[in-house]
Amino acid sequence: MPAERLLLIIEDDAAFARTLGRSFERRGYAVLLAANQDEAGALLRQHNPGYAVVDLKLNGNTSGLACVQMLHQHDEAMLIVVLTGFASIGTAVEAIKLGACQYLAKPSNTDDIEAAFGHVAGNTEVELTTRSTSIKTLEWERIHEVLVETDFNISEAARRLGMHRRTLARKLEKQRIK
Repeated sequence: MPAERLLLIIEDDAAFARTLGRSFERRGYAVLLAANQDEAGALLRQHNPGYAVVDLKLNGNTSGLACVQMLHQHDEAMLIVVLTGFASIGTAVEAIKLGACQYLAKPSNTDDIEAAFGHVAGNTEVELTTRSTSIKTLEWERIHEVLVETDFNISEAARRLGMHRRTLARKLEKQRIK
């Protein structure tokens, strides 16, 4: 781990960013907060953080992947963890390719993130699952992808999915089936 415990959090949800920042401060980190890539770039001109936590989806449909790329170009040794409420294999692969050391699905707590900073090497002992993804899980993931694309507009998402708005609302009320 880098000697200096300076952490940059790039998160557009101000309340979550402050809460996460305070939690890391209690653990001995100095914390910098940015709501977007421009703010993060300005902070990087003045500071050299050893750690970063980046939200995958920022306001204005901005991708946190661009932030990951910028951070990695700034300092290849920086430990970057991507947090997302909309995890997918594609974005996970791209985040790692662009320089993130870990990719975590929300909700993740400070313990999870700090453990991710310490777990940068691959692990050949990870258990491989033989269970295939269910159709219900695939449907759930597709619905949420479309919801993100439409900024959570239920009517537009239902139109794009080819289903009635009330049908989509009922599906969203059900708990995720694994």
